[in-house]
Parts: sequence; C-alpha cells; structure tokens
Amino acid sequence: MPALERRLGPLDAAAIIVSNVIGGGILFTPPQIAAAVPAALPFLATWIAGGLLAFAGAMSYAELATLRPSAGGEYVYLRDALGRLAAFLSGWTSFVAGFAGAIATSAVVIPFYVGRFIPAAGDGTPFFSWTLIPGIVTVSASRQSLIALTAVWGLAWVHRRGVGPGRIVGNVLAALKVSALVIFVALGLSVGAGETTHLTEHHPVAFTGWLLALIPVMFTYSGWNAASYVAEEIRDPGRNVPRAFALGTIAVVVLYVLLNVLYLFVFPIGELGQVKGSVLDVVAERLLGATAGNVMGIVSIISLLASVSAMTFAGPRVYFAMARDGLFFKSAASVHPRFHTPSVAILAQAVWTSVLVLTATADALVTYTGFAITLFLGLAVVSLFVLRAREPQARRPFRAWLYPVAPALYVAVSAAILINGLLRDPYPTGAGALIILAGVPLFFVFNRPRSRGTPTRQPG
Repeated sequence: MPALERRLGPLDAAAIIVSNVIGGGILFTPPQIAAAVPAALPFLATWIAGGLLAFAGAMSYAELATLRPSAGGEYVYLRDALGRLAAFLSGWTSFVAGFAGAIATSAVVIPFYVGRFIPAAGDGTPFFSWTLIPGIVTVSASRQSLIALTAVWGLAWVHRRGVGPGRIVGNVLAALKVSALVIFVALGLSVGAGETTHLTEHHPVAFTGWLLALIPVMFTYSGWNAASYVAEEIRDPGRNVPRAFALGTIAVVVLYVLLNVLYLFVFPIGELGQVKGSVLDVVAERLLGATAGNVMGIVSIISLLASVSAMTFAGPRVYFAMARDGLFFKSAASVHPRFHTPSVAILAQAVWTSVLVLTATADALVTYTGFAITLFLGLAVVSLFVLRAREPQARRPFRAWLYPVAPALYVAVSAAILINGLLRDPYPTGAGALIILAGVPLFFVFNRPRSRGTPTRQPG
C-alpha cells in the first residue's frame, strides 16, 4: 500500500515555514498595526513580542512533532490530548479558511502585481456573474480570477507530482523571496532616504489596544507551525524537526523586525498607519524611485507564489490525517501510487480554494478565522502539558525549551488576546467562533461508527 515518504531535510522544512509565514500579511498588516499602536517603539515591540511568542510556540510544537511525527500537525496533537471533536474542529477550520482562505487571499493579489507589467492582467471586469445568495455570495470570473486560479492549480499540480518537485519549487521560491527582502532592507537602510528620528516617535498607547494589535501580528506570523504538518515526511524527525522549527522561525522573526524598522525609517508612525495597499511597494518607491517599485512588484509576486506553494504542501496533510482517522472523506486518505503524495486531499483543497476565489469570500473568512487560528494554536500548546502528564515515560527526542514557563506564557497570552478580542472587537471574533461551531454537526456525521477509521499513531 503506498505511503508518504520521508524525503525532506531540515532546510526543506524550514523553507516551508519561511514561505508559509512570509506572504501577503507583511505587505498589508503593518499600517493596521501602526494605526492601532501609534508609537514607534511600542509598534516594534508588538512585532518582537509576536516573534517571541511564535518561537515559544514553535519549540512546543517541536516537542509535539517529535513525539508524534505524523502528518497533520495540531490535528494529531489535539486528537491525542483533547479528543476527536477538538481535533476535527481544528482540521475543519484549516480546510474552510486556515489554508484555502489564506491561499485564495494570496492568489487574488498576484494579478494586481502582474498588472504592473501586463495591464490586462489587473482587469477585474467579470466575464460573467451569477448571484447565489443575493447581497452575500456572487460567483464571477475575470482576468484577475483566472490568473489567481492558474497559480492555485499550477502549484497544486506541482505538489501532487511528488515531494521532490514540490521541494525544489518551494526551496527556490523561498530562497528568492528571502534574498530579495534582505537585499532590499540592506539597501533601504544604507542608501535610502529616511529619518532615524521616526524610530523614537512616541504617542500614548493603551495596553488593551496594544494587546488587540497582537491578533493581526500573530496572524501575520501564523505559519511558523508548518513543519508539523509534514513531520511524517521529514527524515530523522527527532533531530530535524526541531532544527526546522528553530531555523524557520528565527529567520522570519529577524526579517519581520528588520522590515518594520525600514518602514519606520521611511514613514513617521502616523503616516505609516495611513498607507493603503502594499506598504512594501510604497516604501520601495519612496526610497529608490518607480523602478524599485517595479522590482518589488516582482518580489511580491515571488513572495505570494512561495506562500501559495507552502500552504499547498502543508494543508492537505491535515485533511489526509483526518481522513485516515475517518473524520473526513475517505478518498482524502489515499496516497498516489506513483508520486506518494496525498493527491486527493491536494485536489480537494484546490477545488475549495477556487470556490473562494470565484466568490470573493476569502478575505472575510481569513479575517474571521484569525480568532480560530489563535485558539487552536493555543490549544495545541495546551496539548503539550496534557501529553507530558499522560505519557511521562514516552520517548521525547526533543523537549520544549524553558518548559513549563515559555509554553505557559504562550497559552496565557493567547487566552488574553482571545478574551480581549471578544470584548473589544466582538463581531469578527464572534464570526470566527461561529465558523468553528459550524463544524460540530459535520463531526457527528463523520464520526458515526460506520465511517470511523482507526486513529493512526506515530508512523515508523
């Protein structure tokens, strides 16, 4: 019977993390954070705090992934620590929005950058429009959506063809993305026109507002857990999974902080909070002129494609694990006999992503599920405590650093962010909770005895 193959090394998995994290978020969220935290040092502190939390979470996941080196990430940890319902709801949210929604959000931005060079690509005039739910859901296709769908299906085809082709494409895109951003930061800070005084500009900031700003910051960092989804395909996971988490997460944190320092070097905090669209493009044009803006347009296309590639790689492993346990469509548990990939799960994600692209619902879903992502990441770290208590004698090739302080801090801050979000901005947070709860009836459909599979423990 065909199975997934261990063909990934630590750098491959780290590249998945880097590509999964660095996408559209860092292009668009800094102005939102600056508006919520209108003081330079607290603004930077938000990104540093988010990075430290991401690293604390990554080290917790590293222990969990070496304890359970299976495909599926937090789905597996929640299943074994908190039960099948919690696990299913995390996987359900991943399918509905966490991966497909994020892929669609990145893919639909690609045509805007392509439009800088081929104007027709940015044409959003629909070829047709079909209203499904008046005032809520409309299906339409345009040149923009066709380019987005080409990216979605092209990368789905690559990753369906095997871990080898997917690894090569992912590594090349990740290397191009990181190299371009590092060069841009170095040039911007050394020869660009900016003011270091912007870095010390100060205005009063309420702590609750700063805490609320951590939600989009943590969402922008989301993806640091990507290596856990492919743990079943990483060679010598006891050694290489922790290395991948450390390398990938540290690289992202350093690059994010440097990019935001550059943004502040160019803009006063108040002006940064008013930037519309991609801040990276605006900064490039301000620093180095219109030509640099075009160069960064190419960099943005590469960055977005790298993100789509990484999520196309990681996401289907969740649905594959769910199907293997009888909690998703049975066919999604199949492995391609030649390519050794979860090909049906990859195709299912591409189909749902296409629906989100054609109905323009991805942005709303991603906004609403920032709450859900924070919730399930926090619960996965809670699983670390549960499994430590329940399986004290289990072999743990890696143990989370600064346990129990760092994992407890991650859980506490996640809880504070969730509570603050419910109190300060209840509509999107409540909508996110409703999306999670919508999966409860489906859990009972899939969890009927006749459809229930045998939970898969850690492989080989």
